[in-house]
Amino acid sequence: MVFGTHRALDSLDVEVQPGVTGLVGANGAGKTTFMSIVLGLRAATEGSVTVLGKDPRRDGAELRSLVGFGAERNVFPDDMPASDFVKHLTEVRGVPRSEAKSRSSDALWLVGLGEERFRPLGTMSTGQRQRVKLAQAIAADPSLILLDEPTDGLDPAQRDEILALIRQVSTEFGIDIMLSSHLLEEVERVCDSVVAIDAGRLIAQGRLVDLVGDLSGVSVELVDGSDGLVAASAVVAALRSLGMDVEFDGERPRFEVDGPGPERVVDAVRDVVASEGAQLRRIEPRRRRLEDLFEAAT
Repeated sequence: MVFGTHRALDSLDVEVQPGVTGLVGANGAGKTTFMSIVLGLRAATEGSVTVLGKDPRRDGAELRSLVGFGAERNVFPDDMPASDFVKHLTEVRGVPRSEAKSRSSDALWLVGLGEERFRPLGTMSTGQRQRVKLAQAIAADPSLILLDEPTDGLDPAQRDEILALIRQVSTEFGIDIMLSSHLLEEVERVCDSVVAIDAGRLIAQGRLVDLVGDLSGVSVELVDGSDGLVAASAVVAALRSLGMDVEFDGERPRFEVDGPGPERVVDAVRDVVASEGAQLRRIEPRRRRLEDLFEAAT
């Protein structure tokens, strides 16, 4: 996709899997442009796109009746009640007026705004507006939902609630969802698959478990307290003397250990923790993060 001399997307070859897919990349990576092409709102400069068996350029209007969309920007008619807003967009997608009213009400109850559904949109908080976006995206019972930065502007508690709703909608109603985000941690928590782009180029795609998987070592956390760092330092030194590769920042009693296979590493950690008189709080397989994937690819 080219805008003048700027190439927003470059040779992107993507196949989206069922479930919840995270479209990840930094701001300006091309995520919104990708979604606008999928919806038929922009035509790709080259190549072809098929969504639900349809060509967005030729069947855009029909396709948009089958796809729910939550835009990043908060463009709301401030004086309109949430119920009327969701009902109107449900009708636009082809649902009869009599049915659209009940569907909009059901959708608003589902996202936690049942008692607030008659409030004007201009009086709602950022968190409530994000819920309205999700409600209007699901009210017409779409086959696919696209959500552009659905947690933007939310505090951690609100973000957790929105992510839980997204997971619930996909699991309980069998709706495939693609959400774009620059927050890799939230994508790891809620998504089944990932499409990762950087500066318009595809750097990775596939099932999350296949992309990040388990590494060879373990993550270790000792019981915190006045002696926690002292004990951690002693354990780390002992593990290194055994030839283990240990990452330890010296600020918290947590560290990551790599060695000759997870089972042997776990045995070594337990033996050293016991010999040093430390207290083990948690030990688990070390997992690669999406951040590691990005760093390796870019």
